[in-house]
Amino acid sequence: MNTELAISARHLTRRFGDLTAVDHIDLDVTKRCIYGFLGPNGSGKSTTIRMLCGLLTPSEGDATVLGIDVRKDPEAIKRKIGYMTQRFSLYGDLTVRENLRFMGEIYGLSRKERQERIGVQLDRFELADRSDQLAATMSGGERQRLALAGVTLHRPELLFLDEPTSAVDPESRRGFWEFLFDMVDQGTTVLVSTHFMDEAERCHSIAILDEGALVASGSPKEMIDDLAALVVEIETDQPRAVRTVLLELDDVLDVVQLGSRLHALVDPSREYPNEFLQTTLTKVGLTAELRSARPNLEDVFVMATRQASPA
Repeated sequence: MNTELAISARHLTRRFGDLTAVDHIDLDVTKRCIYGFLGPNGSGKSTTIRMLCGLLTPSEGDATVLGIDVRKDPEAIKRKIGYMTQRFSLYGDLTVRENLRFMGEIYGLSRKERQERIGVQLDRFELADRSDQLAATMSGGERQRLALAGVTLHRPELLFLDEPTSAVDPESRRGFWEFLFDMVDQGTTVLVSTHFMDEAERCHSIAILDEGALVASGSPKEMIDDLAALVVEIETDQPRAVRTVLLELDDVLDVVQLGSRLHALVDPSREYPNEFLQTTLTKVGLTAELRSARPNLEDVFVMATRQASPA
């Protein structure tokens, strides 16, 4: 197992006036992996990424990125990383090739390096037949591939992606993740923030952030295996009514709706949880089919953010 660290942070904190956006985060990210930040809007994902990129100075704590101290030499970090923001940040009135040429100049590549690498990127990200197209006329998925081609043109060791797939269709998201796995195979480390559970499950490791704090971390499998709750899956024609009734029970920690199904998260000390819930629902005239279920990452997320927030 690879144990070299691309990122190490201790007590990393960022305040904006009276607001603590990131609150004493400890973080270790090994090289050549995809590390995911999972959390709701306002949880501190983007602020943490901007500190690690050298764009924001921490209010407290320390961090090293590729062995470089974020406080002492943020400019050195910027030269060794790629950073893709939530919104498309290239130029809509330039063509695909012109955007890549501009990025190459920003990164200080020689003319020969630019020509060679632009050709490689156009093929790698399936943009060769779009090279003379204006970026503004491209689809969301195509602009996403162009942005990724641009931020990896200088072959960064570490890539930061801030909710890169929030505005593209599912097929484009799948293709985008295939590109990420290819880059990891070639030695790149990727830190990606997302609010999609299916994307979080693709990561080698994840950290769940809530209200600026890191509330859980580990591999998706480890976090699912370690969930401190029993999961009862419920099928019913009245999911909202069933959820309302179950949330009144002391032994029910939370209830997550997944389409027409519910996942009831039950205190692990409760004996015979299925029978207990079934009896409760029958007493109030609600019909449902119950069975024990394996937790999923949605259940982990609900428990982690629930424990972090006061009732």
